[in-house]
Amino acid sequence: MENDFSTIVLKDEEGKEVEFEVIMKFDIEDKEYVIVTLAEEEADAIAFRIDKDENGENIFVTIDDDDEFQMVCEAYETLSLES
Repeated sequence: MENDFSTIVLKDEEGKEVEFEVIMKFDIEDKEYVIVTLAEEEADAIAFRIDKDENGENIFVTIDDDDEFQMVCEAYETLSLES
């Protein structure tokens, strides 16, 4: 899989656009995930699953399932050590 973007812009709870820097993008079990951090300040990393909307555009979905989140965290840690 190709890392085809270096930043993403999402809207927060108040509708304000927030820019995130992409740290890593990877696949697990036919699903795409991205690890990001706030672009303008040091902050903790955030994991999103990349799904497609009805138009085929990427949408970034928070990971609510604890098992899925744990799997993504473990993959991120492993891939971080390899790079």
